[in-house]
Amino acid sequence: MAIRCAEQLSKGEKLILKKDWTRIEEISPNMVKAVIAAEDNLFVTHNGFDKEAIEQAIEYNKKGKKIRGGSTISQQTAKNVFLWPSRSYIRKGLEVYFTFLIEFAWGKERIMEVYLNVIETGKGIYGVEKASFIYFQKSSATLTAGQAALIAAALPSPRRYSITNPGPYMRSRQEQLINLMSKIETLKIEK
Repeated sequence: MAIRCAEQLSKGEKLILKKDWTRIEEISPNMVKAVIAAEDNLFVTHNGFDKEAIEQAIEYNKKGKKIRGGSTISQQTAKNVFLWPSRSYIRKGLEVYFTFLIEFAWGKERIMEVYLNVIETGKGIYGVEKASFIYFQKSSATLTAGQAALIAAALPSPRRYSITNPGPYMRSRQEQLINLMSKIETLKIEK
């Protein structure tokens, strides 16, 4: 968030920072399922790392110019909370350390709660609660499967993809996520 604010100011843009923290119990299970389907379908069962996804990303990145990541939700949370977004071996090493730490200290429910509150969901917009109000004029507690899938579909590049005016890619990805959401294992959240 601080880096994005600094980028806005350095470009002479108006500072935009919109965020509301929401407890996991107050976020729709649809949103939890949507981000697991979109970002890390093994989130509930892995120990913070998806070895197969990492190996696939390494092989893919050897071939092409466009880089693909293999980070889990736990790794993304560690990066977003404790580190910086640029790619380097130092940052990746620290990300591994913090991922082990949060998997041990926080557990899955807390990791998901933090992730859903710190992810970038648009230009200057952070967390699913603020995204829900901005894009759908409602609390994240009442997001439908389709709305949650649309937010999750934008996550790889939330400043590029439009949630309010989704194009063909976003609609296609939304449908794909809705189909995946019924097939994934999700968290058992205590209310």
